[in-house]
Amino acid sequence: MQIPIRIIGITTTFFWIFLIAFFVSAVYSVKDLHFDFGEPQMNVTADNRILLSLPLNITNKGFYSLRSFNLTTQISDSENFVVTKGTTYIPIINKDEAATVTHNVTIDLNALLQHDENFLFNDTELKIYETVGMVIADLIPIQASTNYSMPWGAPLYNFALGQPQYIAANLTHFLVRLPISFENHAFFDVSGNIKVKMYNNANLLLGEAQIFMDVPQQSSFNGFFEFYVSRSGITNNGYFSVSILTPLFSYENLVVSYGG
Repeated sequence: MQIPIRIIGITTTFFWIFLIAFFVSAVYSVKDLHFDFGEPQMNVTADNRILLSLPLNITNKGFYSLRSFNLTTQISDSENFVVTKGTTYIPIINKDEAATVTHNVTIDLNALLQHDENFLFNDTELKIYETVGMVIADLIPIQASTNYSMPWGAPLYNFALGQPQYIAANLTHFLVRLPISFENHAFFDVSGNIKVKMYNNANLLLGEAQIFMDVPQQSSFNGFFEFYVSRSGITNNGYFSVSILTPLFSYENLVVSYGG
């Protein structure tokens, strides 16, 4: 059976009108999506990682269901090393319904420090790359992305050991008093132990000590190590070996020279 060309043309025209109207209404539905972000939270996980949590409420007041909603956050350093990545996925949000989820991103400080120890001692910036994707009306995929920078505050900013002070203890030993200071610029508290070992220029261990630190974020730390050393082992110069152990990160064998 042959169908007149005019009827085919009319049918095609109606089809395109319907298709355009469908796409317009589907895209128009995007404006009826409401995103409400809650107060960001920071916690420490059971395996001692930093957990950044962002509550998110999505209300779909559009004409169609929303499927395959996904929000991905990727954090990188200035050299594009991926520090961490987190994705939140919602299979479906029907029209006139709402969904509440928590978008989580974890940071492993030890892995970060293994890549670059400067994160421990120097303030810098991290690059944030956000991607949001969804499918409207089971047919139209929509994706948007943005990027921005976030300041990184070093937990041991301006870390320094002062010159050792030698106080006579007896005929054979000195009491060494060694100043230590730093500023916690991080967004988390720093609590743990710092251990120092003193060596002379012949790599002979002279003495060691350990102190506890509990430094709130955005505050300074000033303290002293005290330990005894043999008078006979002291030389004009040498070095200190510093080890730091906290629940969130550890750092060993930081070498700081002393003397001439």
